[in-house]
Amino acid sequence: MTNVEQQILDALTQLDVSVKSMATAHPKPNLLPLFAQIDQLTAALPTGADPSLLHYLHKKSYEKARLWLLGREAENRRGACH
Repeated sequence: MTNVEQQILDALTQLDVSVKSMATAHPKPNLLPLFAQIDQLTAALPTGADPSLLHYLHKKSYEKARLWLLGREAENRRGACH
């Protein structure tokens, strides 16, 4: 895993935790900085980055991207766009 991929995984994990806490969090977490960080890191991926990872990130399929980065790609169900 590259440094940028690790940073993306960290941001996606933080996003997952924040979203899961929304029901009980007061005040609600601001997710916009996380989305911006993920977009910036996606743009920083090298040219030869895995096409599946790029697809998930560009389509905002963050849970699929997180699973891919965790080596759990088999858990991703194929969507209509594949």
